[in-house]
Amino acid sequence: MAKQVQRNGQLEAAVATLINNQAQFMGAVQRIDARLANIEMLLIRHEQTLAELPEAIRQKVGFKPSR
Repeated sequence: MAKQVQRNGQLEAAVATLINNQAQFMGAVQRIDARLANIEMLLIRHEQTLAELPEAIRQKVGFKPSR
């Protein structure tokens, strides 16, 4: 019976460690998700800027389309 109590204690400690590790992992996943969302927003802004760049250059150099 003493061995079973000892095993149960070890199992409970292992489960507690697992739960703690899982909580830390999920916290890290949330931080990574937040960073990726910020990076995605930045890339979208850069994409929009690059899409507008040819027209901005045309206006800056005074290019007039031929008729």
